[in-house]
Amino acid sequence: MYHKDIHIDKWLTPISYLYGMAVNFRNFLFDKKIALHTRRFDIPIICVGNLAVGGTGKTPHTEYLIRLLHKEFNIAVLSRGYKRHTKDYILATPHSTAEEIGDEPFQIMKKFPNIKVAVDSNRCRGIENLMALKNPSVDIILLDDAFQHRYVSAGLNILLTSCFRPFYHDKLLPAGRLREPIAGKDRAQIVIVTKCPDDIKPIDFNVISKGVNLLPYQKLFFSQLSYGNLYMMFKSDKLKTMPLSELKEDTSVLLVTGIANPEPLVNKLRECVEEVFPIHFADHHDFSVEDIRRLNEKFERLPQGKRIIITTEKDAARLRSHLEMSEEVKKNLYILPVRINLLQDKKESFNQIILDYVRKNQRNSRLSTQ
Repeated sequence: MYHKDIHIDKWLTPISYLYGMAVNFRNFLFDKKIALHTRRFDIPIICVGNLAVGGTGKTPHTEYLIRLLHKEFNIAVLSRGYKRHTKDYILATPHSTAEEIGDEPFQIMKKFPNIKVAVDSNRCRGIENLMALKNPSVDIILLDDAFQHRYVSAGLNILLTSCFRPFYHDKLLPAGRLREPIAGKDRAQIVIVTKCPDDIKPIDFNVISKGVNLLPYQKLFFSQLSYGNLYMMFKSDKLKTMPLSELKEDTSVLLVTGIANPEPLVNKLRECVEEVFPIHFADHHDFSVEDIRRLNEKFERLPQGKRIIITTEKDAARLRSHLEMSEEVKKNLYILPVRINLLQDKKESFNQIILDYVRKNQRNSRLSTQ
């Protein structure tokens, strides 16, 4: 299978054990309603999250839900706005920046200008503010990365796990990458195994299905990434786009990423061109002036001729505001969008579950219950 090389730091296992005890105790307090209480709201809420730290594709899956629902419902996306330079509740406007609301909310806001995007580390307060909006009022709230935020009880929980690092082969932090014990999966109604490779086989589906070991009320789906057409970050007189298939083999690609796992993207580009020069930063990296100067220098050192810079939509949110970027870099900087495809001909089944949930749970009042 695809997870043979998962790194587990065995020396940190004792700390992971203590961490697990603390998380289990916290979950026990929520489950038994002792000191910590979960709050329900009279509005459809879908939570997209994971058990692990980063790298499962939450944003592309959230965007999938937006595309599915936006024609019928008024959607709001609520995130904590990881690594933003602000605090408290902020409702995004066309003038909001990635520094104000975070890179992923900024990406969603730019791609879907007709929906509401808000950030607040206090999800209950964020939901209250979104429910108070009028003309139009919000019909559904999508919670981004809130599976462990148990102060809110979402009506539908979607749990993501990477095909290359499934939760059942992982360990708790800091030895592994799990935020909470595997038993936390039982709170999800839907589990999606993400980032499946093109060559995944029927036996792989069966092996993974046994590994996730779902309960009767849970539904399992598989998804893979689909790369769209490259488009220029800085528009010229005419917006230029091109599919990856049109990249010439002799093109030199400078790939700039600040995401949890750039390996699938690197491999995809190497199917198209001979030379890929990756510059990888930590997930949600806040690009500095020195980083941009390094980018300028790396691009100038590429072999003369056909050369291009490619970055992700999430990274573009943090790159576009840098004035230190050279004009040559700006002219050759492209963004590669990502979507997801649901496998095993289960797209319609998944869509129906989502639509049925939202239609049956449209709010009748603005009062929340304990």
